[in-house]
Amino acid sequence: MRVIGFGSIALLAASAALAQAPVQDLTSREQAIQRTQQRTGAAYRELQQAQYEAKLAEQDLLNAQEAHRASQQRTEELKRQLDAAQKALDAARAKEAQARKRYDEALGAVDKPWGKPPIK
Repeated sequence: MRVIGFGSIALLAASAALAQAPVQDLTSREQAIQRTQQRTGAAYRELQQAQYEAKLAEQDLLNAQEAHRASQQRTEELKRQLDAAQKALDAARAKEAQARKRYDEALGAVDKPWGKPPIK
């Protein structure tokens, strides 16, 4: 009987050890699953943050492109205004030169009967 008793005790101890092993493995497994889930959650948050920052950068690029396009249009308009102002100045100076020439000719005509030399 004693042999059976020791055998029974050994069998019970072995089965108890086997029964506890899955519980410990399960706890270890659950911890591993939790760590994996936490890493996955952190990676997902990083992905969301990166996507958000990419969208902001894309919007900044679009805004800069629009501002650049608008500034080019404004520059072209200002260039047209500058060219028009330059033409107007050239025309005004030409008109002034013609008026000065006619004035000098008229002044010379007044001085001619008096015998004075023309003003240069």
